[in-house]
Amino acid sequence: MILDNEAATEHLARMLAKLVVPGDVILLSGPLGAGKSVFARAFLRTACDNNLLEVPSPTYTLVQTYSAPVCSMSHFDLWRLSGPEELEELGWEEAREGVVLVEWPERLEDLTPPDALHLTFSVASSGERSVALDGNAARLDAIRQSTGF
Repeated sequence: MILDNEAATEHLARMLAKLVVPGDVILLSGPLGAGKSVFARAFLRTACDNNLLEVPSPTYTLVQTYSAPVCSMSHFDLWRLSGPEELEELGWEEAREGVVLVEWPERLEDLTPPDALHLTFSVASSGERSVALDGNAARLDAIRQSTGF
């Protein structure tokens, strides 16, 4: 789907945040500047029911955890991770009890949950941004029906 502007990315994030349940994992892939952080910020603000929530990038801390009405939310940025074995000390298993957002999910390797929702953001040479959704077919159908995308 085409994301005409930052507001479209935020709209998608808000719609998905209303649909998640504990145990969901959302993988965010794409180059720098494609919209992953914009998506994560809007998603977490909606899920935590706080439009003013400060959502710093977890690039250096590797993970930020938030309390949301439905469950805990963990935002992982695995850019600096050298391998999936480091996830244990970051609390990966505990985080999986809530909802998990993962930037740079390629670093998960074998720990990638098979039922995760994968959003791949891209930027064309014209500057047009888009996102492709992949994952559990039944879950994707529910998302498409609920979001109108």
